[in-house]
Amino acid sequence: MKAAIVGIAGVALAPAEARLLREHRPAGIILFGRNIVDPPQLRALTAELRGVLLPDAVILVDQEGGRVVRLRPPHWRAQPPAADIGKLFDRNPHAGLRAAWITGALIASDCAASGFDVVCAPVLDLAYPGAHDVIGDRSFGPNPDAVGRLGRAMAAGLLAGGVQPVGKHVPGHGRARVDSHLALPLVDANDLDADILPFCLNADLPWAMTAHILYTGLDPNHPATLSAGIIGSVIRGRMGFKGVLVTDDLAMQALTGSPAERALAALASGCDVALYCSGEFAPTEALLAVCPPLRAESADRLKAARALAACRHISFDPGALATERDALLGIGLL
Repeated sequence: MKAAIVGIAGVALAPAEARLLREHRPAGIILFGRNIVDPPQLRALTAELRGVLLPDAVILVDQEGGRVVRLRPPHWRAQPPAADIGKLFDRNPHAGLRAAWITGALIASDCAASGFDVVCAPVLDLAYPGAHDVIGDRSFGPNPDAVGRLGRAMAAGLLAGGVQPVGKHVPGHGRARVDSHLALPLVDANDLDADILPFCLNADLPWAMTAHILYTGLDPNHPATLSAGIIGSVIRGRMGFKGVLVTDDLAMQALTGSPAERALAALASGCDVALYCSGEFAPTEALLAVCPPLRAESADRLKAARALAACRHISFDPGALATERDALLGIGLL
Protein backbone atom coordinates (compact mmCIF):
# COMPACT_ATOMS: atom_id res chain seq x y z
CA MET A 1 0.00 0.00 0.00
CA LYS A 2 1.39 3.41 -1.02
CA ALA A 3 1.74 6.19 1.56
CA ALA A 4 -0.71 8.44 -0.28
CA ILE A 5 -4.37 9.41 -0.26
CA VAL A 6 -5.66 10.93 -3.50
CA GLY A 7 -8.78 12.41 -5.05
CA ILE A 8 -10.75 11.38 -8.11
CA ALA A 9 -12.32 13.55 -10.79
CA GLY A 10 -16.04 12.91 -10.91
CA VAL A 11 -19.17 11.25 -9.57
CA ALA A 12 -18.12 7.79 -10.77
CA LEU A 13 -14.77 6.07 -10.98
CA ALA A 14 -13.34 6.36 -14.50
CA PRO A 15 -11.78 3.22 -16.01
CA ALA A 16 -8.35 4.89 -16.12
CA GLU A 17 -8.67 5.84 -12.46
CA ALA A 18 -9.64 2.29 -11.52
CA ARG A 19 -6.57 0.95 -13.36
CA LEU A 20 -4.35 3.48 -11.60
CA LEU A 21 -5.70 2.60 -8.14
CA ARG A 22 -5.27 -1.14 -8.80
CA GLU A 23 -1.72 -0.62 -10.02
CA HIS A 24 -0.47 1.66 -7.26
CA ARG A 25 -2.75 0.81 -4.29
CA PRO A 26 -2.99 4.10 -2.36
CA ALA A 27 -3.77 4.16 1.35
CA GLY A 28 -7.08 5.83 0.60
CA ILE A 29 -9.30 8.17 -1.39
CA ILE A 30 -10.72 11.56 -0.39
CA LEU A 31 -14.00 12.75 -1.90
CA PHE A 32 -15.23 16.31 -2.46
CA GLY A 33 -18.38 18.07 -3.59
CA ARG A 34 -17.46 17.34 -7.21
CA ASN A 35 -17.83 13.64 -6.43
CA ILE A 36 -21.17 13.79 -4.61
CA VAL A 37 -24.73 14.08 -5.93
CA ASP A 38 -27.12 12.25 -3.60
CA PRO A 39 -27.12 9.27 -1.21
CA PRO A 40 -27.65 6.48 -3.78
CA GLN A 41 -24.91 7.83 -6.07
CA LEU A 42 -22.49 8.32 -3.16
CA ARG A 43 -23.09 4.85 -1.72
CA ALA A 44 -22.53 3.38 -5.18
CA LEU A 45 -19.29 5.32 -5.59
CA THR A 46 -17.85 4.38 -2.20
CA ALA A 47 -18.81 0.74 -2.84
CA GLU A 48 -17.07 0.89 -6.20
CA LEU A 49 -13.98 2.33 -4.56
CA ARG A 50 -14.01 -0.42 -1.94
CA GLY A 51 -13.95 -2.93 -4.76
CA VAL A 52 -10.76 -1.41 -6.17
CA LEU A 53 -8.86 -0.39 -3.02
CA LEU A 54 -7.07 -2.74 -0.66
CA PRO A 55 -9.20 -3.86 2.31
CA ASP A 56 -7.32 -1.66 4.80
CA ALA A 57 -7.57 1.51 2.69
CA VAL A 58 -9.70 4.41 3.93
CA ILE A 59 -12.19 6.80 2.33
CA LEU A 60 -12.09 10.35 3.71
CA VAL A 61 -14.28 13.42 3.55
CA ASP A 62 -14.13 16.98 4.91
CA GLN A 63 -17.29 17.34 6.98
CA GLU A 64 -16.62 19.89 9.71
CA GLY A 65 -20.03 21.56 9.83
CA GLY A 66 -20.74 25.16 8.82
CA ARG A 67 -19.24 26.14 5.48
CA VAL A 68 -16.82 23.21 5.15
CA VAL A 69 -19.08 20.30 4.30
CA ARG A 70 -19.32 18.00 1.30
CA LEU A 71 -22.58 16.25 2.30
CA ARG A 72 -25.18 19.00 2.13
CA PRO A 73 -28.93 19.53 2.48
CA PRO A 74 -31.41 18.54 1.24
CA HIS A 75 -29.96 15.05 1.14
CA TRP A 76 -28.00 15.26 4.39
CA ARG A 77 -28.50 17.07 7.67
CA ALA A 78 -27.04 20.59 8.02
CA GLN A 79 -24.48 21.07 10.79
CA PRO A 80 -23.55 24.27 12.65
CA PRO A 81 -20.16 25.94 12.39
CA ALA A 82 -17.76 25.34 15.25
CA ALA A 83 -17.97 29.03 16.23
CA ASP A 84 -21.65 28.63 17.16
CA ILE A 85 -20.80 25.73 19.45
CA GLY A 86 -17.97 27.78 20.96
CA LYS A 87 -20.34 30.64 21.74
CA LEU A 88 -22.71 28.22 23.46
CA PHE A 89 -19.78 26.89 25.49
CA ASP A 90 -18.98 30.44 26.62
CA ARG A 91 -22.53 30.75 28.00
CA ASN A 92 -22.88 27.20 29.28
CA PRO A 93 -19.85 24.89 29.12
CA HIS A 94 -21.85 21.71 29.73
CA ALA A 95 -24.29 22.55 26.92
CA GLY A 96 -21.44 23.47 24.58
CA LEU A 97 -19.63 20.19 25.17
CA ARG A 98 -22.86 18.26 24.67
CA ALA A 99 -23.56 20.11 21.40
CA ALA A 100 -20.03 19.38 20.19
CA TRP A 101 -20.41 15.66 20.94
CA ILE A 102 -23.81 15.48 19.26
CA THR A 103 -22.56 17.33 16.19
CA GLY A 104 -19.70 14.85 15.85
CA ALA A 105 -22.09 11.92 16.25
CA LEU A 106 -24.53 13.30 13.65
CA ILE A 107 -21.75 13.97 11.15
CA ALA A 108 -20.46 10.45 11.72
CA SER A 109 -23.92 8.98 11.23
CA ASP A 110 -24.29 10.58 7.80
CA CYS A 111 -20.72 9.83 6.75
CA ALA A 112 -20.60 6.22 7.92
CA ALA A 113 -23.89 5.47 6.16
CA SER A 114 -22.38 6.92 2.97
CA GLY A 115 -19.31 4.68 3.10
CA PHE A 116 -16.73 6.94 4.75
CA ASP A 117 -14.50 5.81 7.58
CA VAL A 118 -12.43 8.98 8.16
CA VAL A 119 -13.81 12.51 8.68
CA CYS A 120 -11.41 15.47 8.52
CA ALA A 121 -12.59 17.20 11.70
CA PRO A 122 -12.41 18.65 14.32
CA VAL A 123 -10.61 21.93 13.65
CA LEU A 124 -8.34 22.63 16.64
CA ASP A 125 -7.05 25.99 15.38
CA LEU A 126 -7.63 29.11 17.47
CA ALA A 127 -9.58 32.14 16.26
CA TYR A 128 -7.29 35.20 16.12
CA PRO A 129 -8.44 38.77 15.43
CA GLY A 130 -7.03 40.04 12.15
CA ALA A 131 -6.18 36.59 10.82
CA HIS A 132 -7.33 35.42 7.41
CA ASP A 133 -10.87 34.06 7.51
CA VAL A 134 -9.84 30.75 5.90
CA ILE A 135 -10.28 29.45 9.46
CA GLY A 136 -12.73 32.01 10.87
CA ASP A 137 -15.91 30.35 12.10
CA ARG A 138 -14.38 26.92 11.55
CA SER A 139 -12.67 27.51 14.91
CA PHE A 140 -14.43 26.93 18.22
CA GLY A 141 -12.96 30.24 19.40
CA PRO A 142 -9.92 32.02 20.83
CA ASN A 143 -9.56 30.18 24.16
CA PRO A 144 -7.12 27.26 23.81
CA ASP A 145 -8.53 25.24 26.68
CA ALA A 146 -12.09 25.62 25.37
CA VAL A 147 -11.02 24.73 21.82
CA GLY A 148 -9.21 21.65 23.11
CA ARG A 149 -12.19 20.49 25.18
CA LEU A 150 -14.74 21.14 22.43
CA GLY A 151 -12.55 19.47 19.81
CA ARG A 152 -12.19 16.46 22.08
CA ALA A 153 -15.96 16.27 22.57
CA MET A 154 -16.60 16.47 18.82
CA ALA A 155 -13.97 13.81 18.16
CA ALA A 156 -15.62 11.56 20.76
CA GLY A 157 -18.93 11.98 18.93
CA LEU A 158 -17.31 11.09 15.62
CA LEU A 159 -15.82 7.96 17.16
CA ALA A 160 -19.18 7.08 18.70
CA GLY A 161 -20.59 7.15 15.17
CA GLY A 162 -17.91 4.76 13.99
CA VAL A 163 -15.63 7.10 12.03
CA GLN A 164 -12.06 8.19 12.63
CA PRO A 165 -11.57 11.93 13.38
CA VAL A 166 -8.69 14.05 12.11
CA GLY A 167 -7.51 16.98 14.25
CA LYS A 168 -6.36 19.90 12.15
CA HIS A 169 -4.20 21.84 11.37
CA VAL A 170 -1.21 21.02 13.58
CA PRO A 171 0.59 22.91 15.12
CA GLY A 172 -2.06 25.63 14.56
CA HIS A 173 -3.40 27.58 11.58
CA GLY A 174 -5.21 30.31 13.49
CA ARG A 175 -2.57 33.06 13.23
CA ALA A 176 -2.20 32.82 9.45
CA ARG A 177 -2.84 36.10 7.63
CA VAL A 178 -3.00 34.57 4.17
CA ASP A 179 -4.88 31.56 2.84
CA SER A 180 -2.51 28.59 2.52
CA HIS A 181 -4.57 27.41 -0.46
CA LEU A 182 -3.12 30.41 -2.31
CA ALA A 183 0.22 31.33 -0.67
CA LEU A 184 2.56 30.32 2.15
CA PRO A 185 1.56 31.93 5.46
CA LEU A 186 4.38 33.07 7.73
CA VAL A 187 3.89 33.05 11.49
CA ASP A 188 6.75 34.81 13.25
CA ALA A 189 5.50 34.51 16.85
CA ASN A 190 8.04 32.91 19.17
CA ASP A 191 5.46 31.79 21.75
CA LEU A 192 3.06 29.26 20.26
CA ASP A 193 2.03 27.62 23.54
CA ALA A 194 -1.60 28.68 23.14
CA ASP A 195 -1.83 27.40 19.55
CA ILE A 196 -0.31 24.05 20.45
CA LEU A 197 -2.38 23.44 23.61
CA PRO A 198 -5.57 22.21 21.85
CA PHE A 199 -3.47 19.63 20.02
CA CYS A 200 -1.77 18.57 23.25
CA LEU A 201 -5.23 18.06 24.77
CA ASN A 202 -6.07 15.85 21.79
CA ALA A 203 -2.77 14.05 21.38
CA ASP A 204 -4.51 10.67 21.52
CA LEU A 205 -6.70 11.30 18.46
CA PRO A 206 -6.21 8.66 15.75
CA TRP A 207 -5.30 11.19 13.04
CA ALA A 208 -3.89 14.72 12.74
CA MET A 209 -3.37 16.94 9.68
CA THR A 210 -0.38 19.24 9.23
CA ALA A 211 -0.48 22.96 8.43
CA HIS A 212 1.28 24.39 5.36
CA ILE A 213 2.65 27.29 7.42
CA LEU A 214 6.18 28.59 8.02
CA TYR A 215 6.63 29.04 11.78
CA THR A 216 9.89 30.97 11.98
CA GLY A 217 10.24 30.34 15.72
CA LEU A 218 10.10 26.58 15.17
CA ASP A 219 11.76 26.14 11.77
CA PRO A 220 12.70 29.25 9.76
CA ASN A 221 13.31 27.26 6.58
CA HIS A 222 10.48 24.75 6.16
CA PRO A 223 6.69 24.86 6.56
CA ALA A 224 5.38 22.41 9.14
CA THR A 225 4.33 19.81 6.55
CA LEU A 226 7.91 19.62 5.30
CA SER A 227 9.73 20.17 8.61
CA ALA A 228 11.40 17.15 10.20
CA GLY A 229 12.14 19.36 13.20
CA ILE A 230 8.53 20.39 13.80
CA ILE A 231 7.20 16.90 13.16
CA GLY A 232 9.81 15.19 15.32
CA SER A 233 10.28 17.70 18.14
CA VAL A 234 6.89 19.38 18.38
CA ILE A 235 4.20 17.05 16.99
CA ARG A 236 5.69 13.69 17.97
CA GLY A 237 7.79 15.04 20.83
CA ARG A 238 6.29 17.93 22.77
CA MET A 239 2.69 17.09 21.88
CA GLY A 240 3.19 13.35 22.15
CA PHE A 241 1.03 12.61 19.13
CA LYS A 242 1.23 8.93 18.20
CA GLY A 243 -1.50 8.65 15.53
CA VAL A 244 -1.55 8.92 11.75
CA LEU A 245 -0.04 12.21 10.56
CA VAL A 246 -1.44 13.22 7.17
CA THR A 247 -0.46 16.29 5.18
CA ASP A 248 -2.91 18.98 4.28
CA ASP A 249 -3.71 18.95 0.57
CA LEU A 250 -0.47 19.00 -1.40
CA ALA A 251 -2.24 20.75 -4.27
CA MET A 252 -2.36 23.94 -2.19
CA GLN A 253 -0.12 26.75 -3.37
CA ALA A 254 1.60 27.30 -0.04
CA LEU A 255 4.11 24.71 -1.23
CA THR A 256 6.44 24.65 -4.23
CA GLY A 257 7.55 21.89 -6.56
CA SER A 258 5.49 19.27 -8.32
CA PRO A 259 2.89 17.32 -6.32
CA ALA A 260 5.17 14.28 -6.47
CA GLU A 261 8.11 16.29 -5.12
CA ARG A 262 5.96 17.71 -2.34
CA ALA A 263 4.78 14.25 -1.36
CA LEU A 264 8.29 12.82 -1.20
CA ALA A 265 9.49 15.76 0.90
CA ALA A 266 6.58 15.47 3.32
CA LEU A 267 7.07 11.73 3.78
CA ALA A 268 10.81 12.17 4.24
CA SER A 269 10.11 14.76 6.95
CA GLY A 270 8.01 12.32 8.97
CA CYS A 271 4.43 12.50 7.72
CA ASP A 272 2.79 9.09 7.49
CA VAL A 273 0.61 9.81 4.47
CA ALA A 274 0.71 12.38 1.65
CA LEU A 275 -2.70 13.84 0.72
CA TYR A 276 -3.27 15.05 -2.85
CA CYS A 277 -6.83 16.10 -3.54
CA SER A 278 -7.06 17.69 -7.00
CA GLY A 279 -8.45 14.66 -8.83
CA GLU A 280 -6.39 15.60 -11.88
CA PHE A 281 -5.22 12.38 -13.46
CA ALA A 282 -1.69 13.17 -14.69
CA PRO A 283 -0.26 14.65 -11.45
CA THR A 284 -2.05 11.99 -9.39
CA GLU A 285 -0.49 9.28 -11.54
CA ALA A 286 2.96 10.89 -11.22
CA LEU A 287 2.63 11.17 -7.46
CA LEU A 288 1.51 7.57 -6.99
CA ALA A 289 4.25 6.29 -9.30
CA VAL A 290 7.02 7.64 -7.06
CA CYS A 291 5.31 7.39 -3.68
CA PRO A 292 6.90 4.78 -1.40
CA PRO A 293 4.98 2.11 0.48
CA LEU A 294 3.66 2.87 3.93
CA ARG A 295 6.31 2.51 6.60
CA ALA A 296 5.66 -0.28 9.09
CA GLU A 297 4.97 2.19 11.89
CA SER A 298 2.55 4.10 9.67
CA ALA A 299 0.65 0.91 8.85
CA ASP A 300 0.46 0.18 12.58
CA ARG A 301 -0.98 3.65 13.20
CA LEU A 302 -3.64 3.13 10.53
CA LYS A 303 -4.54 -0.21 12.11
CA ALA A 304 -4.81 1.39 15.56
CA ALA A 305 -7.05 4.18 14.17
CA ARG A 306 -9.45 1.62 12.68
CA ALA A 307 -9.51 -0.35 15.91
CA LEU A 308 -10.26 2.75 17.99
CA ALA A 309 -13.26 3.70 15.86
CA ALA A 310 -14.55 0.13 15.99
CA CYS A 311 -14.33 -0.15 19.77
CA ARG A 312 -15.80 3.32 20.45
CA HIS A 313 -18.79 2.85 18.11
CA ILE A 314 -22.18 2.90 19.87
CA SER A 315 -25.83 2.91 18.82
CA PHE A 316 -27.85 6.13 19.03
CA ASP A 317 -30.95 7.79 17.58
CA PRO A 318 -29.80 10.54 15.16
CA GLY A 319 -33.23 12.18 15.09
CA ALA A 320 -33.40 12.49 18.86
CA LEU A 321 -29.83 13.81 19.00
CA ALA A 322 -30.56 16.40 16.31
CA THR A 323 -33.60 17.65 18.24
CA GLU A 324 -31.54 17.91 21.42
CA ARG A 325 -28.63 19.66 19.71
CA ASP A 326 -30.82 22.18 17.94
CA ALA A 327 -32.58 22.99 21.19
CA LEU A 328 -29.21 23.56 22.87
CA LEU A 329 -28.12 25.93 20.12
CA GLY A 330 -31.55 27.57 19.85
CA ILE A 331 -31.68 27.10 16.10
CA GLY A 332 -33.63 25.10 13.57
CA LEU A 333 -31.24 23.49 11.13
CA LEU A 334 -32.77 21.98 8.01
